[in-house]
Amino acid sequence: MAKKAGSIPVNYFDEEENAGITVERIAIGDLQMFKEAKEAHRHDFHSFFFLEKGTVTIEIDFKEHQVKAPAVIYMHPNQVHLIKTYRNVTVSTCAVSNENLHPGYLKLLEDITPAEPMLLKKETFSVVTETVSLCIKFYERKRDRLYHSALKDSCNALVAFIISLYLERSPSPDKPSRFETVTKSFNEILERNYTTVKSPAAYAKQLNISTHYLNECVKNTTGHSVSHHIQQRVILEAKRLLYHSGKSVKEIASELGYDDYPYFSRLFTKVTGITAVAFRNKNHQ
Repeated sequence: MAKKAGSIPVNYFDEEENAGITVERIAIGDLQMFKEAKEAHRHDFHSFFFLEKGTVTIEIDFKEHQVKAPAVIYMHPNQVHLIKTYRNVTVSTCAVSNENLHPGYLKLLEDITPAEPMLLKKETFSVVTETVSLCIKFYERKRDRLYHSALKDSCNALVAFIISLYLERSPSPDKPSRFETVTKSFNEILERNYTTVKSPAAYAKQLNISTHYLNECVKNTTGHSVSHHIQQRVILEAKRLLYHSGKSVKEIASELGYDDYPYFSRLFTKVTGITAVAFRNKNHQ
């Protein structure tokens, strides 16, 4: 993978990698991979880590997880993460771009994000490792006439299996309620527009419903108002930038759509209970 500089480091596929998919198995001896993983970064693709051996402590968006094999960790492209500790690790990885994912699977991945690392039963993990091994074999056969098709299809089968495991852990009704459907649509629009759209009324307009009804749906489903969700999404990104970039608070406020810097500062303090500067200093100590 190639890493390109930015406010938060982002790992991209190598320029010569035109398939938009990589699959590999890595042991602890690959020090370069682990050196890069121990620096906070995002990916420009969907990442699946299959911990076959050992223990890893990983931080994902300021939440620390200690994961013991056998386990799977799914990482959405938006999520900032880093490896904090590892011991006796063997891990298989599958990285897939949006373009190579089945549209239905891509939508389901959005639905389960943020996904907690998931411990697996040995019999379930054996299916995972067998499927990963098949993907690796296809990945290495780059001279095959239908190389990309075979690789893409095998990786999508793997992704489908992982999604099904996550869905089994959090079963939902076969037919979601109207409130749940509206809330899901709101969250999808919020993810695309949180830096530019801050008004509940604007989101309601995009959904062709009243602001009151949007609030009713979201509060009934989540327990929180539309404004709460907008603020939480903005503040999560602000935390990411404060911790992982060198941008000033004023620059971060502007990037997140707040020309009124004092207002952004007050909002950050109100939501987190700490000033933006104090948050940065505390987490860099």
